[in-house]
Amino acid sequence: MSLIPTIEFGVPDDKVTVPRIGLGAMPLTGGHGSFDIAESTAILNRAVDIGCTFWDTADVYGLGANEKLLGSVLKQRGENVFVGTKFGLLLKNPGPDFDDSPSKLFQGFCGTPEYMRKQVETSLESLGVDRIDIYYLHRVDRSIPIEVTVGAMAELVKEGKVRYLGLSECTADELRRAYKVHPIAAVQSEYSLCTTDIERNGVLDACRELGVTFVAYSPLGRGFLAGNIRKNEDLEKTDTRRGNSRFQKENIDNNLKLVEGLDALAKKHGKSKVQMTLAWLLAQEPNLIVIPGTRCVKYLDENFATGNITLTDEEIRDIRQLIDSVDIKGDR
Repeated sequence: MSLIPTIEFGVPDDKVTVPRIGLGAMPLTGGHGSFDIAESTAILNRAVDIGCTFWDTADVYGLGANEKLLGSVLKQRGENVFVGTKFGLLLKNPGPDFDDSPSKLFQGFCGTPEYMRKQVETSLESLGVDRIDIYYLHRVDRSIPIEVTVGAMAELVKEGKVRYLGLSECTADELRRAYKVHPIAAVQSEYSLCTTDIERNGVLDACRELGVTFVAYSPLGRGFLAGNIRKNEDLEKTDTRRGNSRFQKENIDNNLKLVEGLDALAKKHGKSKVQMTLAWLLAQEPNLIVIPGTRCVKYLDENFATGNITLTDEEIRDIRQLIDSVDIKGDR
């Protein structure tokens, strides 16, 4: 059993203990190419077995199938699982013959109270729960004040349908404004060796100021830092990463310098690239959770076993110097 570190998560008058290494569930039903539903179910059951019980999903993942998959396991084994889901992304109806990247279905953002009401009921039914542990605004809808959206979300807390509120990819100013309406338990944003802009844009500072937990999604650079993706063609047709500019030919050769440098450090210090990456993130901020995704039980075990690893000051400095030495090309 991994000696996974935990933190106190929540709002000032309501806290719960959760693991600092969680599970990003998106790849279990697509997004990163093909998947096997039996393996995905096995991953969720294994996560319960080992205590990887901070799960993250969204209403759009797998066009709704992701929440239903989690719900099928939660029905049997959900007593100690902490589940977050999200709303706010608009997708087109794919139609019965759609066979392409889900990213092509994206239409925009919606944070209206009416849309939120519709989506939360769908999520509650799909997950098979009476209350969602944390409900995130997936992306801020800047066509309406964030105070309106969060004010409506706060009503869900009063009604007992949601325990905590969260934001994803907000600005520092939006977080502060939202917090004045209702306490925010967590903010999600991409954070990895490839993506460190939240260290400079004020979001982490605002989280520290307000006592908000930071949840780092794509902590392995959307799988890039594991070292198995060397060219765009390594990704399946339905993999959303094929359209990400960082994986394009004009950028990926440059970006591989980071993977190669990480590989050298991993060999130098006798650790895996994945575990060095996750351990480095956990060392950056005490009130931080990482939620790597996977489509394979063995990688879930590898990710979670990072809880047994503490990097030395030298290792932390080596990784920071590596990050500073490589200018990552492409927009995340």
